[in-house]
Amino acid sequence: MSTPADPRHAPAAGRAPQRGPALSPRERFLRTVRFQSVDRVPYHELGFWGQTIERWLGEGMPAGVAEDDVWRGSGFFRTDARDFIHLNIFMVPPFNYKVLGEDARTVTFVDYEGVTHLALKEGTVRGTRASMDQYIRFPVETPKDFAAMRERFQAREPSRYPADWTRMVERWRRRDYPLCLLTNATFGLYSMLRRWMGTENLSYAWHDQPRLVHEMLDFLTEFFIELTGPALKAVEVDYFNFFEDLAFKTGPLLSPATFREFLMPRYRRIIEHLHGHGVGVITYDTDGNSEPLIPDLIAAGVSLLWPCECAAGMDVRRLRAKYGHDLALSGGIDKRELAKGRKEIEREVTAKVAPLIEDGGYIPTVDHAVPPDVSYANFMYYLDVKCAVAEGRYGA
Repeated sequence: MSTPADPRHAPAAGRAPQRGPALSPRERFLRTVRFQSVDRVPYHELGFWGQTIERWLGEGMPAGVAEDDVWRGSGFFRTDARDFIHLNIFMVPPFNYKVLGEDARTVTFVDYEGVTHLALKEGTVRGTRASMDQYIRFPVETPKDFAAMRERFQAREPSRYPADWTRMVERWRRRDYPLCLLTNATFGLYSMLRRWMGTENLSYAWHDQPRLVHEMLDFLTEFFIELTGPALKAVEVDYFNFFEDLAFKTGPLLSPATFREFLMPRYRRIIEHLHGHGVGVITYDTDGNSEPLIPDLIAAGVSLLWPCECAAGMDVRRLRAKYGHDLALSGGIDKRELAKGRKEIEREVTAKVAPLIEDGGYIPTVDHAVPPDVSYANFMYYLDVKCAVAEGRYGA
């Protein structure tokens, strides 16, 4: 692999000049997603597989930064500060974890959400398994199961709010960084139903048990509104993220018609609740190709879509050309290109980041958590190139 020039002095491929005085992380985030001018785009990333961290530690990454929280801001990985309101939105009490059987290679167990797994033991690093579990059974199959499940979702359960809530609110009122309601991989309507029923069972339930699905969605909507109301009254929140993961490589896991019948009315109800408390930015997290649903997401009030997975055809340049300023974007840097060489990294970053940040409404990140086929040197070089382009130094 050849050694290219420093990205600050590489051949010019478009620049994003500084625009005005330095902004706080909060101002920068809000202005970016609203397509307003900024000093530079926010620096965010999605994190790393456990196996990736182990590889990088063996390639020279300092041990002390292995646990850096790139979501909340990392000096080493150059991510901007932000924070998240931790509310317990899951079942209280949880199910009891129980091992049902195991052998030398696998373990069968019931997790805290009542889901029965068959999992490979080998390859697990820092909580990340190299292969997906096989899901054998889910806790909700019938209306009776749902009646029992909803008892675990009492919105007024005191333990849903942190014990040091008052102190946290006072800290957030003095912040200069964006604040998100809940954390990333927590609440979405599709994702909660999938946790309860499983992907395959839910795919049948839209058609075979529509009354049950409507009932569950109504319950989840009201649960969310009741739970989050006190938090939204206590502190000014900048954005909320729907965690859904409702698409695979070639399209969504439900049709636009099913989306409009079941999810759209509840999204509008939740977004109305959020807007009523001053939450102006709604982000939407789904892997895979969600493009057939984008017009409906925009109509529902979604502000930003991420992580725009390249392997699923979610090219950020094409999406911007098609949807313009109706939808901000984040992600879209192909993790597969980062596993190659420096020239490929430069080509990937400059081709996407320079024109999109010039247009606004774009936060460049890798299109998912970084997998272990990306070397430490390559990832750090990617950060160098991204920052050089964002700061107008690339090609200077």
